[in-house]
Amino acid sequence: MNKFDKIVNRLINHYINKDGNEKHEILNFFNRHNVVLQNFNNLLLNNPNDSNSIVLLGRFKHLGIGNNIDKQKAFKLYQKAANLKNASGIYNLGYCHENGIGTSIDKRMAYKLYRKAASLGHASGINSLGYCYDYGIGISVNKQKAFKLYQKASRLENAAGINNLGYCYQHGIGTNIDRQKAFELYQKAADLGNASGIYNLGHCYENGIKTIVDKQMAFELYQKAANLGNASGINSLGCCYDNGIGISIDKQKAFELYQIAANLGNADGINNLGYCYRHGIGTNVNKQKAFELYQKAANLENADGINNLGYCYRHGIGTDVDKQKAFELCQKAANLGNADGINSLGSCYRHGIGTSVDKQKAFKLFQKAANLGNVFGINSLASCYDNGIGTRVDKQKAFKLYQKAAKLGNSSGINSLGYCYLYGIGTRIDNQKAFELYQKAANLGNSSAQYNLAFMYENGKGIMKDINQAVYWYKKSAEQGVQSAQKQLNNLSPYEDFYL
Repeated sequence: MNKFDKIVNRLINHYINKDGNEKHEILNFFNRHNVVLQNFNNLLLNNPNDSNSIVLLGRFKHLGIGNNIDKQKAFKLYQKAANLKNASGIYNLGYCHENGIGTSIDKRMAYKLYRKAASLGHASGINSLGYCYDYGIGISVNKQKAFKLYQKASRLENAAGINNLGYCYQHGIGTNIDRQKAFELYQKAADLGNASGIYNLGHCYENGIKTIVDKQMAFELYQKAANLGNASGINSLGCCYDNGIGISIDKQKAFELYQIAANLGNADGINNLGYCYRHGIGTNVNKQKAFELYQKAANLENADGINNLGYCYRHGIGTDVDKQKAFELCQKAANLGNADGINSLGSCYRHGIGTSVDKQKAFKLFQKAANLGNVFGINSLASCYDNGIGTRVDKQKAFKLYQKAAKLGNSSGINSLGYCYLYGIGTRIDNQKAFELYQKAANLGNSSAQYNLAFMYENGKGIMKDINQAVYWYKKSAEQGVQSAQKQLNNLSPYEDFYL
């Protein structure tokens, strides 16, 4: 085998169709081995009957290596290689049909081509066939079959297959949940340079899945995945900058990263970009844009996007109020197992939004959301015990749940915990503690806490009386639409100058 054939085989077997920056890796390979791209490209063109050379030419056209990107030409080259029974050509042709590259989308044809490539022992074909069964691409969903195919691809050291097998073990897809095995597989995929494996390993470190919580390590892994062009990694890197996970908070950077992820079609990125426009995070508030982005994420079956779209319809954010639609969307998000959606559906039943009031149903939904660790569900469940909604009053239980929500950083939970200390609900009265909690929640932008903090300043509870501070916080609360805060401002205005 001559040098040219060795390079072709090495590229086919180790570089093309890998999860990561394939173009960058191929160009680096050429630089390391002193291969002149144009000369190599000419040699490929001079081998019109060699199926591997045809596949490589297709990849070069597909990725724009030594040429401009030409997806139609790439498709034709893959088709030519496939006609010569080349497994890699068949696989790439399937990928084109799945994603509409140089041709129209045809999921059934993609499935058939992946199946054919898999039958020829092509590892990526086996993995993609598993993916078809996993998500119902051109064939009915069969999770057990997907698991077995990922397992088979994994045995062939296919990095994407190893990562997907890890995901199956993490979530119990076609097998029993085994998070230890999931972590080990993600680590193996990451070591092989698989961008999705690197991202999933970061998720394990962020959330302590069979490893210690290490936010710094999570940030570094998300950054590495993002550098490989992984959209989920880019979105999670945005979350790190948004929330100060392993790095200092930088809302502008978070917005920019969400935007990049959204442009890559990442549903979580689209949803998070909508959240930025809704709340003015790293950009100006634009509720119409937020609504449109939530709608786009919801159309991609993103559960958070569906729930947020429901919130828009409930409160008229970027659209007209439609309580019935809000209820239906919350129900859809809840049916997808989304904890925020379950909590939102509970709220619909509690307040009769788009449905009849059913406090018992509301209580059960809040309980379900709380059991999933959802901080809003925990706070809502506390409110049920506090006020006897769908269950008997239990102030002690309410206090403990508010305490749990507060520890998780929920501003409503912090505010409610302050209320418990102010009035001795499930605990002893402690005005100083109540003031501190109201102050913490107010600084997080909670409008009710801002009102309560103003009340503390006005009446000298837990702090020296300070009308100027009372006016300041009543104003902050009123700006967020709290009418009682505006009323208190009107009452205090004749005295405000006296305290200046």
